[in-house]
Amino acid sequence: MKRILLFLITNIGVLLVLSVTARLLGLDRMLGGGMGGLLLFCAFMGFGGAFISLAISKWSAKRMTGAVVIESPSSSREFWLVETVRKQAEQAGIGMPEVAVYDSPDVNAFATGMTRNSALVAVSTGLLNNMRDDEIEAVLAHEVSHIANGDMVTLTLIQGVVNTFVFFLARVIGQLIDRVVFKSESGQGVGYYVTVFVAEMVLGILASIVVMWFSRQREFRADAGAASLSSRGKMIAALEALQRGHQPADLPNQVAAMGIKGGVGSGLKRLFMTHPPLEERIEVLRAGL
Repeated sequence: MKRILLFLITNIGVLLVLSVTARLLGLDRMLGGGMGGLLLFCAFMGFGGAFISLAISKWSAKRMTGAVVIESPSSSREFWLVETVRKQAEQAGIGMPEVAVYDSPDVNAFATGMTRNSALVAVSTGLLNNMRDDEIEAVLAHEVSHIANGDMVTLTLIQGVVNTFVFFLARVIGQLIDRVVFKSESGQGVGYYVTVFVAEMVLGILASIVVMWFSRQREFRADAGAASLSSRGKMIAALEALQRGHQPADLPNQVAAMGIKGGVGSGLKRLFMTHPPLEERIEVLRAGL
């Protein structure tokens, strides 16, 4: 709750700073005096989209992956999965998540959901078929840690903040270009709409770097949480098993950030990775950081 409050306060502060700065620089007068309304509109759009995505995250994740929730275990394997998650959830102090399995050769798992007490943990058939029980236990602990850390909500808040910046700055740039370059008195001619479209694309790419950086830090915290709920040795073994697999992650883009592993990349591509390289995560765990 404290983390959510801090992010809300931060976002309100950002909007206030932008508003005050615009007034001091005279941008509000230059753009027709609508900066306050523009900020509110951009915040509504930025956070509205992010929270709608969060609200339907479980529903959409199930449909995109074909995950089937284990309502009543039909085998000893399913019973073990549900009970392992139940024990870890109790340890972490969260409500029992739904436990699901989805059909995929990819060795992966993910967690999603709007709140800590109404979440979903899903594992692939590839993970169940290719990892030992102690490794699967660590993977489940990693996903439960994501839920306990409130990562889905925090990521949504960060996305809302960057969305607000993107919407706001794109429109400010659009009005400036339209008035200065295209000499439009209203600041909302054809040049405005073209500029806003291009600016949103460019700023959106830059903003995603911030979101992806947070996503990578989140993985280190979830690994540490898994080491606490399971054991450091089991979590290292699980990451090493993922390393040996060499399969690229095949989760849909909408839930890829919630998976146990992500893609690989080098150079500039690393800036857009949802997960740190597995070797880095293993090194951090071994160092006890």
